[in-house]
Amino acid sequence: MKNYINLSDITDLQALITEAAELKKGDSTLEIGKGKTLGMLFFNPSLRTRLSTEKAGKLLGMDVMVMNAGSDSWKLEFEDGAVMDSDKAEHIKEAAAVLSQYCDIIAVRAFPDLKDREKDEAEIVLNSFKKYASVPVVNLESATGHPLQALTDALTISELKQKERPKVVLSWAPHPKALPQSVPNSFTEMMQNLDVDYVIANPKGYDLNPEIRKSVPVIHDQDEALKDADFVYMKNWSSYENYGQKLSEDRSWTLSKEKLELTNNAKVMHCLPVRRNMIIADEVLDSDNSVVIQQAGNRTYAAQAVLKEILEEKVKVTKLGKNA
Repeated sequence: MKNYINLSDITDLQALITEAAELKKGDSTLEIGKGKTLGMLFFNPSLRTRLSTEKAGKLLGMDVMVMNAGSDSWKLEFEDGAVMDSDKAEHIKEAAAVLSQYCDIIAVRAFPDLKDREKDEAEIVLNSFKKYASVPVVNLESATGHPLQALTDALTISELKQKERPKVVLSWAPHPKALPQSVPNSFTEMMQNLDVDYVIANPKGYDLNPEIRKSVPVIHDQDEALKDADFVYMKNWSSYENYGQKLSEDRSWTLSKEKLELTNNAKVMHCLPVRRNMIIADEVLDSDNSVVIQQAGNRTYAAQAVLKEILEEKVKVTKLGKNA
């Protein structure tokens, strides 16, 4: 693995899930990252992604540097040919090149503006780092995807599934803010690569990007979708069709105890942070059905597996260069 920007960067998904599970069993520091540095750059806030990835790097023996872009550093310009007479003092061309001298892997988190769909889908921040950095780049959540979260979710389902082909439901839930489609996009892409019966439930107007959704069934009746589900992943997202808009705050889509009873005693998932009694009711979050804490704990081992594979690729390339 040279980068981890999209799920398509994974060469062998089952092997990566197995690697994450094995790293979780060991939960000890390895030596492969000794003398290497992971640089993490955050354009947006983070709790689990930041801490779990930092811990993952340290478990591999890496040194870790973290910076909040914009507040801890100069504001960056990403447009080629820009006349830099605004508040942006440094261009990504220099910033990425310099960071590549300090870091062996650069990890970046940058959310969408949810105003211009074409601009958000261009993934300007992430793709600029990929273009101008000379070291591997890892996506810590971007405008359209969260592949580290999706790998975490795959690991969690593989640990907890009780049958060979479980039914997995991704359900929209109400939220006071308009949120990105990043997590549901990557979760949907991941589920299409696993042996699961996958269904999406959301109100009309909230269908995900058809190019990502493909042939996945979309049901606009949550109760119908929840029937016999083995896993229920609750998540809010803004409209894709009416891009970035919050069309509804329908509280009937909150996952309650009564709705959970429609399922096959389903495990309840969420990427966190979760709005209690809006996304999921207290009685569900505090029950044995909730696996959100285990899911969050798995963030470390998913990130560790990705970083380990990138480091192994770097070692392989170095050896080939020496033998050439």
